[in-house]
Amino acid sequence: MHFGIFMEFGSRPALSEAESFREGFRLVDAAEEMGLDGVWLAELHFNPVRSVLSSPVVVASSIATRTQRLRIGMAVHVLPLNNPLRIAEEVATVDQISEGRFEFGVGRSGFARSYDLYGIPYVESRERFREALDIILEAWKGEPFSHDGDFYTFEGAVVSPRPYQQPHPPLRIAATTAETFPRLGREGHPIFVGLRGMDIPELRGHLKEYRKAWRDAGHDGNGDVSLRIPVYAADNEEAALEEPQDSINAYFNRMGSLLRDAATNRAVADAGLRQGRADRLATMSYEEMLQTKVAFGTGESLTDRFTELKEELGLDSVVAELNAGGLIPEEAVTRSLRIMTQQVMPAFK
Repeated sequence: MHFGIFMEFGSRPALSEAESFREGFRLVDAAEEMGLDGVWLAELHFNPVRSVLSSPVVVASSIATRTQRLRIGMAVHVLPLNNPLRIAEEVATVDQISEGRFEFGVGRSGFARSYDLYGIPYVESRERFREALDIILEAWKGEPFSHDGDFYTFEGAVVSPRPYQQPHPPLRIAATTAETFPRLGREGHPIFVGLRGMDIPELRGHLKEYRKAWRDAGHDGNGDVSLRIPVYAADNEEAALEEPQDSINAYFNRMGSLLRDAATNRAVADAGLRQGRADRLATMSYEEMLQTKVAFGTGESLTDRFTELKEELGLDSVVAELNAGGLIPEEAVTRSLRIMTQQVMPAFK
């Protein structure tokens, strides 16, 4: 099973933007040294209190030059916010610089604020995403092509460079709504899933539909599922449960606020679902979070937790969010990484 970490290059109180980058790169260096499989980068715009990672493809290029074996992924590149030809060029460039260590995670984001500030109607996000992805995959063939679509029109484009990995870097798509799971299964796409908006039983049902659609479409195997989940590791169980409590409460409070804000946007089609998830987060106890939303514990108990999740959800990879909420000290984040790589990962290799 692949083990990665999700990174936001988070902003901390009293830290400069330069120090936020330095802290993020220190974690990358530690991940390379400790043998982690990969790092996955968020894309976050117009939120300086939370993150400096507004240009993850640039950061991915820097990571590629300071590491030798670590895989570098996007989680996720929000395709409708940029021109797909430009995305194809930049991603192929990072794939060349990393000599094939890049992974292309994509999505359209569940929140409309960035779209509003960029002047792109969120109501068009689904259609823009589909059109952009088609263009990117065609561009990576390295042959002249033209396109006349609903949002993009051009003639005779030839994208250079082509990706180092052929036909293209591994593609993984975020799945967050019920209708997305069977569609991505039919299309044969590996997926990202998370527990921010849904609980494990709900996710298990969606994954059943994803795998059924995968098999019915005649694809080999049984699909490919990567779970993003908050992780905290300590040397004893008491510390593992007590130390991250304030941060994880802040994390889910923030998520509830984002869901409530999204539910009031007229361009959002599933407003009722988002409001329901926000209400659920508002009433969730810490004990319920521990059972259904996170993986906190010692090396031994985390091994048991990931074994259960692997069996229950059929996971192919885990992407650990080591500082969910942004309040966990840097040294504790590094300790979690060390315990995960040295005490947990070996059981799954």
